[in-house]
Amino acid sequence: MGARGDSAVCLFVLNGLRMADILVLHGPNLNLLGTREPDVYGTEDLASINARLAEAAEASGRSLDSFQSNSEAELIEKVHAARTDQTQAIIINPAGLTHTSVSLRDAIAGVAIPFVEVHLSNVYAREPFRHHSFFSDLAVGVISGFGSAGYDYALQLLLNRNH
Repeated sequence: MGARGDSAVCLFVLNGLRMADILVLHGPNLNLLGTREPDVYGTEDLASINARLAEAAEASGRSLDSFQSNSEAELIEKVHAARTDQTQAIIINPAGLTHTSVSLRDAIAGVAIPFVEVHLSNVYAREPFRHHSFFSDLAVGVISGFGSAGYDYALQLLLNRNH
């Protein structure tokens, strides 16, 4: 159940689209979660976050894929692929690319897939350069400062939107 093309998957509508697949994108350095600045980013590792999200999506009859890269180009390629692989929504933590990547922003804008922007820390309580996002104005919502639970909130928002 939950595999692409599986007619048993329960579908629901998100902004007029059939929602069967959710893509979670993790930007640079998020592979270090659990050990990198745990006072800022928490102690949970990326594998645990991804497993929890996949389990929650599956329990709701949806499928979820996660992808992390330290390469802006790889993230852009994954966004481009989402346009044709039945991805219906994206959860993205662009990490440091939040404040620098017009290219990743343009990729997201170009595929026109609804997305939620997530940040583990409260970016507005940090250095001033972190206060600007190239993504927020395009996002369905922005979740910042709730640690890894922010990913869960984003998933629930997408699962419950227009439900």
